[in-house]
Amino acid sequence: MDFRGFRTSRSRGEESIAVVIDFLLANARLVLGVGGAVVLGVATLAVKRLIERASKAAEDEKADQKMAESWEELSLVSSSPKAIRKGLEGVAIKRVAKANKSQKMDLSQPLKSSLEEPVRTADPQRPKKLQLSLTLQERLQTYYLSRVVLAEEEVNRAQSLALDICTEIQGFLHTSQPDMPLGEMSLGGSLLDDLQVVNADHACLLVPVQLEATLWRLIPGEETLLTHPLHWMVRRVNLEYFPRGRSYWDRFLVGGYLSCRVLVSMLSKVVMETMNWPSLSSMLDCQIRPVLGGDKMELEIRPEGCLSPMFISMIPVLRESDVVLTAQVELTQPWDSAWHLSLYPWETQRLAQLDSADNGSRLILLKTLKAVCRHCPALRPLPSAPLVNLILHLSEKDLDWSESALSGRFQQCVWELIGYLEEGVLPSYFKPSVNLLNGVMEEEIDQMGFMLYCAVSEPEILLI
Repeated sequence: MDFRGFRTSRSRGEESIAVVIDFLLANARLVLGVGGAVVLGVATLAVKRLIERASKAAEDEKADQKMAESWEELSLVSSSPKAIRKGLEGVAIKRVAKANKSQKMDLSQPLKSSLEEPVRTADPQRPKKLQLSLTLQERLQTYYLSRVVLAEEEVNRAQSLALDICTEIQGFLHTSQPDMPLGEMSLGGSLLDDLQVVNADHACLLVPVQLEATLWRLIPGEETLLTHPLHWMVRRVNLEYFPRGRSYWDRFLVGGYLSCRVLVSMLSKVVMETMNWPSLSSMLDCQIRPVLGGDKMELEIRPEGCLSPMFISMIPVLRESDVVLTAQVELTQPWDSAWHLSLYPWETQRLAQLDSADNGSRLILLKTLKAVCRHCPALRPLPSAPLVNLILHLSEKDLDWSESALSGRFQQCVWELIGYLEEGVLPSYFKPSVNLLNGVMEEEIDQMGFMLYCAVSEPEILLI
């Protein structure tokens, strides 16, 4: 693109800022990497300065000179992936458009003299100038109270509805499958542990599967042919003394192992495809329907007066000592006989223990990071498990975890996460051989890396 053509296009008025940003995005090239932080810092500074100058520039020669200085700053930048360009479009253009819009609104207002302006009483709210001067610690506290933590009434309502559905499903199973050895169903997951953020919109119903200790053995993932530490198997043993048919669960054997997929398929047909959901919906004053066609046993619930639905997953579980195995085919496919070792109970228990030992704010930080990832489109592909393990790894260092140090720990988590994304590996705290970033695509890692690099110099962009 020719600079002369660029300068000529500035005369088109309101389109000038868009032209500047288009030219910037087409020619600015950034590189993510261990040494890319410095390069990105220069580029971010250049973009920021360009936005400030473009939004305030008038049609005069001084604006031309400032533009030229900005392009000289951008000449320090090297090559750029596609994800960086998308990030620039998402951050820079929105900010310029917002600034441009505010300028138009200001210009459209009629001028008033100081004599015509009425005397204003003291506003109980914090003035805008003071809001702009909030520290990161204050912003985090405000963000947590306004956008993270859930109202107690909302949590209680969601828990009550999930427990009512749980009771109805359990009663139906006892009636239709009286010989099936199941324990008492219960509510589990983040809704029960007060770790849910933004909305109380999902819950887990745990269905305990009771096995005979002398007939079944839980085999750790490292000892199986799969060699995956999270993929356990349940083997039928003592067949010479107790032949097949002595256990109710023998009907779900595949190759000598209790098949997770066959069990889930049976329960799905018995519960999801057989229960009278319209009748239950009428009784509980909400619309309940099974989500069919996937590997999950999931219900969609739309309570009265709520616009967003709530989803409840039904998960069979096996417990032996502190080991909890779940029948989640979507996590163990394509292995039909593999069960998933859930590290969630260990992780949440460890965080709670650490917080109680030093009166820390790890759980508050975890909920804040979960809400940030949910609100930010670039970070949305990151599930909660990597965030939990990120904080657990960071807790191994001798740091201040008091609530007054929340901003420091937040910024440190951003830096640590950038390092893990650059390596493409975030090891599990309890199972270091497990990479918690395995399910994240490379393009998604690029987008998350760009957003987090921008947050290094301006962490407030994550709290929008």
